[in-house]
Amino acid sequence: MSTYELQRLEKIKRNAGLLKELGLDAKLKPSSHDARPSKKRKLNQFDAPRPTRSSSRIAASERPSYSDEKVSTTPIPSSRSNNPRKKTTRSKNSPPPQTTKDEPIDASIAGVEEIRAGWTDWKAEAPSPTRDTHGAFRFPDHADFTPNKSPEEILREGCFGGSYFRPLYSRHLGITVSDDWKELPSSWVAGLNVERVLANPEYDAEVNKFGVACGQSIEEWEASGWINHKYDVRGWFQWYCRFFLGRRCEDDERQISRWKKCVGETGRWRRLLLKKYKAMDVRDVFDDGEDEDSREVSPVMHQTCHHWAFEVKQDILDAFWASER
Repeated sequence: MSTYELQRLEKIKRNAGLLKELGLDAKLKPSSHDARPSKKRKLNQFDAPRPTRSSSRIAASERPSYSDEKVSTTPIPSSRSNNPRKKTTRSKNSPPPQTTKDEPIDASIAGVEEIRAGWTDWKAEAPSPTRDTHGAFRFPDHADFTPNKSPEEILREGCFGGSYFRPLYSRHLGITVSDDWKELPSSWVAGLNVERVLANPEYDAEVNKFGVACGQSIEEWEASGWINHKYDVRGWFQWYCRFFLGRRCEDDERQISRWKKCVGETGRWRRLLLKKYKAMDVRDVFDDGEDEDSREVSPVMHQTCHHWAFEVKQDILDAFWASER
């Protein structure tokens, strides 16, 4: 247990003692949220992801559905704005804009069955990554790629509204792709509810670790030309799973470049999220949204970064505060 968690538990203990001395403890009933892990805690690796935060706002909102042919492209704003006077026309239930400005992939690919076979007809060429003392993964052949979330952690903590591996119709290839989650190592998905957290036809924001909807659909990525069908019909996260397992391909440099633009050391979403911490004067990751009444540092940005295999850790936050002084 980290020093920060120990300090938090000690603070809770002191507060409970004070309430008891004042005779107020009997008036307090335990909340249904008390048994849930805080927003920054990892779930047990064999538990199906469950929402780390639930609110009437989320419960009452209309969930984006991928069952329909048309999917909303309206961006979703951050859950809280630092400027209450600022007006926005963005919908609360629609994903944020794509985080990179890639040029479309050349769509002139022939031989659908050959392409389909190539998705699984590969052998690992690189060893498994190691993890450094700060929790970042190190790939010997790509020193500039240092995500700090593994594919398994992303899946178990809750991602993509539970719908990443839903049956997917590719307009480009003219085929429906399904059950490709089965190529993942069995240890990654053991104990998970496939219908809810992997292949749910409906996007469920409550599955996500931070309890909010974010990101564009795979169909929108395909329409924008960001999918390289020759290697990964579902895009970034599928590429990351296979790269993590040792596959190497011609699309690696492009995908790593996209990761760096989003959440690398100077990545857009990483810096925006850290600036949110500073603007709200939050210096401890465990001070961020532990309960319903505490300050919450942009869950949408957190979830977006989580999808790109990055999470703010205390050392990263400390370094940012030090660099901004």
